[in-house]
Amino acid sequence: MKFTYSKYWKYKNKSRKDITHDLIEYAIQHSNKSKDKYWEDAYNAICRMPANGRRLKVIYKKQKIITAFWID
Repeated sequence: MKFTYSKYWKYKNKSRKDITHDLIEYAIQHSNKSKDKYWEDAYNAICRMPANGRRLKVIYKKQKIITAFWID
């Protein structure tokens, strides 16, 4: 999948080098789409990564990644 990244994610990605494009794509494809609590047009993807067992949360709008972070 082809994504565009928000300025916020480009800034945060410097400190979250372990969250790669492949992990974001996997989380979006293998999770249920749910509405974000604060933004009406954004969605959440929460998925457990098989490689390390950690849960990744991705907040996105259609093809634009807003942010991603580990939940644990």
